[in-house]
Amino acid sequence: MTTSVTLIAGREKSLLRRHPWVFSRAVDKVQGQPNAGDTVDILSSKGQWLARGFYSPQSQIRARVWSFDKNETIDDAFFLRRLTRAKDSRQPLIDEQGLTGYRLCAAESDGLPGVTIDVYANVVVCQLLSTGAERWRSAIVSALTSLYPECCVYERSDVAVRKKEGLKEQKGLLAGTLPSQPVVIEENQGVKILVDIEQGHKTGFYLDQRDNRRIAARYCQNKRVLNCFSYTGTFGVYALKGGASEVVNVDMSESALALARQNVTLNKLDLSRAKFEQADVFKLLRSYRDQGQRFDVIVLDPPKFAESKAQLNGACRGYKDINMLAFQLLNAGGILLTFSCSGLMTQDLFQKVVADAALDAGRDAQILERLNQAADHPIGTAYPEGHYLKGLVVRAW
Repeated sequence: MTTSVTLIAGREKSLLRRHPWVFSRAVDKVQGQPNAGDTVDILSSKGQWLARGFYSPQSQIRARVWSFDKNETIDDAFFLRRLTRAKDSRQPLIDEQGLTGYRLCAAESDGLPGVTIDVYANVVVCQLLSTGAERWRSAIVSALTSLYPECCVYERSDVAVRKKEGLKEQKGLLAGTLPSQPVVIEENQGVKILVDIEQGHKTGFYLDQRDNRRIAARYCQNKRVLNCFSYTGTFGVYALKGGASEVVNVDMSESALALARQNVTLNKLDLSRAKFEQADVFKLLRSYRDQGQRFDVIVLDPPKFAESKAQLNGACRGYKDINMLAFQLLNAGGILLTFSCSGLMTQDLFQKVVADAALDAGRDAQILERLNQAADHPIGTAYPEGHYLKGLVVRAW
């Protein structure tokens, strides 16, 4: 008997447009008794075959699509094909920018829901965040060891979202031998960055901001720069390379700031022009404002403020508050590079929040550039949720 999920009448429209998710409220019936991660055919209310995916009994997203090709079998070879395609599609970018750190697989946007894979020099780091990814764990690891025989494979599935799929958080070595930490990667033709694979954020680093770091450097010649939520200070490194007179990196993590110092030294930059503040950004910005401090360039790259629609209003308040403080600290003609990595925050809504922040700060402002995630983080045309990172370059008067 074929294991399948049949949709309620009228709920097949998104599948026909190749969106890869089936929500629980769209399901009419389940034929067979699929376990978590098992492959199922997805059918319309009239029995029309729509897609082949995997079943997630505990998730609101009840099924996610592996393939829209009825003749495609989901087996070990499928994962090798998908990951080979992903690697080949990124190779021109890798060669052009001299990358030894890049995203190999961007989950749904690369046709592998719940599978995020980053490469850091000789370490391949994977996040397996769905029941399907968990079910095919060995096939994914096998494909990675085939594509990267000189690399080890390390898992960073220590992410709370796995609980929505009924999975436990986990991390650890999956294949090979983990080199001493941190590892060094290169981007944008020679910028060196230290990455803590085991303890760093996400898979270890924020590869998605690569292009935006390079853009930021253009605005920093002879400028005083404030780099907020600096993590390991890479926006600060680019600012110094761009000729900044002073860079202040602010983060709550002492270990991240320690790596930030090392990143400045690693790139043979003047450490005397860099400062490192372990502090709550919101509190420090208010303190700077009260002290009358001013900066020429401010970078705001905060963590995700909204994990769900219910948190979106609160997130907007948080983004508005922090951007208002930044506007209050900028010199006339100063530049704000501000970002949101909250997928629920649309580009238009983010622009409105920043505009409201400028208004509340009593500043006139101009948008100079719109920024997005780097090209190794593609956005599937049928999966707009893949567009999560938005940024603006704003001049304040």
